[in-house]
Order: sequence, then C-alpha cells, then structure tokens
Amino acid sequence: MLYKHLKSLILIIPTLTIGLWEYVRHSFLLPYISMDLGNWLAPLLVFLVTMTLLRKLFAKMEVLQEELQQEREAKAALEERENIARELHDGIAQSLFLLSVRLDRMDRMDRNGSGMNDSLRTAYQNLRKTVYEVNEYVRQAIAGLRYPVTPASKPWMESVQRLVEEFRRDTGLSVVLLWSLSEQRLTLKEKVELYSTVREAMINVYKHAGAERLWVEGTDRGDRGWRCEIRDDGAGFRRSDPLERGEGFGLAMIRERADKLNWSFTAARDGEHTRVVIEKEERW
Repeated sequence: MLYKHLKSLILIIPTLTIGLWEYVRHSFLLPYISMDLGNWLAPLLVFLVTMTLLRKLFAKMEVLQEELQQEREAKAALEERENIARELHDGIAQSLFLLSVRLDRMDRMDRNGSGMNDSLRTAYQNLRKTVYEVNEYVRQAIAGLRYPVTPASKPWMESVQRLVEEFRRDTGLSVVLLWSLSEQRLTLKEKVELYSTVREAMINVYKHAGAERLWVEGTDRGDRGWRCEIRDDGAGFRRSDPLERGEGFGLAMIRERADKLNWSFTAARDGEHTRVVIEKEERW
C-alpha cells in the first residue's frame, strides 16, 4: 500500500465511522438508545476504531518511513563510495599506471643493452613488483567501492558488462562477451576477485599481446563448477613459460589470487589463440 493511500485512509476512516454511526443511530436505534447515551457512544466508537484499525495503519506508515530512510541512506552511501572510487581512479591509479609504464620502458631499455648490473636489476625488479602490487590493491579498492554493498542493489553482471564496454572504448579492441555464468554461483568475495582477474587479463592482452580481438567467456558447468576464459588472437608469449621473470607479473598476480580461492589457473597458447583460464571445481 502506498504512503499517500495510508494517509488518506487515516484521515477518512474516523469521518466515515462517525457519519455511519450517526446515520444508523438516527435511522434505526433512536427507539432503543437515548440521545445522551448515543452522544457517549459516538466518541467511544471512534476510539475503538482508532485503537484497532488506525493503529495498524500508523504502524504500516512507520515501516514505510523507515524503509524510505534506509533507501536514502543506502543511496547516499553508494554515491559517496562512487565519488571516492572516482577520486582514486583519477588520482592514485593514474599515477601508478604512468609509473608502471615508465618502469616497462626501463625494462625494454635494459633488454636492449643499457647495462644494468645484477644488484641494480634486482632492485629494479623488486620496485616493479611493488608498484604492480600497490596498483593492484588500489584497483581492487576501486572495484570494491564501486561494487554495491548489497547483492540486490545492483546486478553483478552489469559491472562485468560495464568493464567490457569501458575497455572496448578506451583501447579500441574488439571485445566479445559470452557470459552464461550465474552470479548466484559466486560468493561476494569471488565476484570481486573474478572481476579483478578478468580486468587484469584484459589489460595484459592490451599491453603485451598486440591483439585485435578479445573474447571473455564465463560458463556455468553445473555440478562440475564454473569456468572463465579470456582468449585473444595476439602474438602470444615471448617465452615458453609465461610466468617467467620479466614477463608474467600480471599473470603471477592472477595465479596468486586463484591459489588463495582454490581456483585452478592455466595460461597457454592454443593454435592462433592465447587462453587464460580460471576454473572452480565443485567438491561434494
């Protein structure tokens, strides 16, 4: 029942009650009830109606007001989280990205013979890993802030679709989303981590593969669990082991995340495509 309908009923019911009582009293009860007794019974009847029916209506109106206040607070919280996420993205995340680009440039210069000694190269690799980890933490924080607090407030699939659309717009790559994995199969933590995994794999394709097309596929395998695959038509890995030092920081972070959640992770070349696959097997 709508809030305005409740207010109307609360205002109308006492009037209808006293009007109906006076009609019945004057039409049918005058031979049996005196005027003085009828005058006393009128407020008593209104009081009884108020204590029974109107109290329930007032309680219902209070519940609606409470729900409305909670919705306003939740909306304000989501807006504030979105503002914080935007500030992180436009500030810290962008700075870390530029720093990682410069580190990648230093790495290419070293491979081309700039001549880092062993200690300097070790320090450089540690710095690069630290920057990457901080960047990953910031991006996870942004994803956590943008992700709704309650699962019912916004479908998780909408976040995945928005990720693909933004990536397609920012990079110009052709991205095909094939997703049949129900979000009910994932816990809240798994949703956040799988979202970060897909994003990281897509960024790796853009930065390293030189691909023209990218496929993102999520499959519900029923009793066997689920499967998520990011596939591209790029150049593939420079080394036989894609997690070898100097190439696989992004993939290493994906593998670490998968290990923490007991997911299986594979990254391999298959014909003309490179596949990064995350799977979860159900155990009964």
